Amino acid sequence: MSGREAPWRRESFAHFRTIPTRWLDNDVYGHVNNVVYYAYFDTVVNAHLIEAGLLDIAASPVIGLVVETQCRFFSSLAFPDIVTAGLRVAELGSSSVRYEIALFRNDAIQASAQGHFVHVYVARATQRPTPLPGPVRAALQALRSPAPSG
Repeated sequence: MSGREAPWRRESFAHFRTIPTRWLDNDVYGHVNNVVYYAYFDTVVNAHLIEAGLLDIAASPVIGLVVETQCRFFSSLAFPDIVTAGLRVAELGSSSVRYEIALFRNDAIQASAQGHFVHVYVARATQRPTPLPGPVRAALQALRSPAPSG
């Protein structure tokens, strides 16, 4: 397919999380099943929010709901690979954020897979959109980065 987006490079990210693959992540074709990539996306985003003290999964009055995801695949991951997930913020709205995530196999400098994950922040009680709380906005702003490099 011509004009296909190039894999993002490791240096385009400042925040990383290491995620070991598991035997059960592999499918019958011997590589990580496509749905697991989305679990890796979810893990890097939510672990960052929890560790930064921005999300209490049981009690936060404002939570992010996933409204859109997308993933492009370039090369396979497979158990026992170690995945390094790069995380950055591409867009920051009044009540939404678009994260970009790249999954790097072991020490690779180009992503095996990359994509985005959009959270719309809502009041937990009403499930209606609400402005990003100040501390969340500040933390997400710190993850902003320039356009991806190929």
